[in-house]
Amino acid sequence: MTHGDSAGDVPGRSRLHAVPSAAPDQRAETDDLLRAVARGDEAAFERLYGLVSPRVYGLARRVLRDPAQAEEVAQEVLVEVWRTAARFDPALGSATSWIFTIAHRRAVDRVRSEQAGAERTRRVAAGSSETPYDEVAEEAAARLERQQVRHCLDALTEVQREAITLAYYGGHSYREVAGLLDTALPTVKTRMRDGLIRLRDCLGVELTR
Repeated sequence: MTHGDSAGDVPGRSRLHAVPSAAPDQRAETDDLLRAVARGDEAAFERLYGLVSPRVYGLARRVLRDPAQAEEVAQEVLVEVWRTAARFDPALGSATSWIFTIAHRRAVDRVRSEQAGAERTRRVAAGSSETPYDEVAEEAAARLERQQVRHCLDALTEVQREAITLAYYGGHSYREVAGLLDTALPTVKTRMRDGLIRLRDCLGVELTR
């Protein structure tokens, strides 16, 4: 485990790539397993770990690129799943979607942390403690844009949001999204199309893929 988490913190294996790929998940089974994990069932967590850990790692790898960092993030995600499983609400989406949302957030947070560290290093190396006006304006505009995107994503349905998040932020193809969500490919394409139309109307821009 990494970042202060020992192997004893959660039941399961210490190396993600040591877990053989599982057969395609059944949504109901994954939901049931996560509910059992919420009750502290270690055997259920072992089974859930085997089902989702390779795909959690794959999602993290798509965002982070670096295998070592992707494995660290994936381990952090599984620790969070073990500790916070009781927060899962099946009325808001599938267990798979809930887990992948955690994975995406963790991976993006890691990217932002790395970028912030690199930027601090660059500024120190440049020997300047003052930020140029143009840089401040650019960062302010970027923050406003991110806030608008988050607002518009929140306006989508849960199934539209999870599909678009995996495709655009996770870098997955439609077919990969269908596999991650245990959903038929035509259904995923419909969710993506409808969600992108709503995003386009909300943002006032043309979105393509």
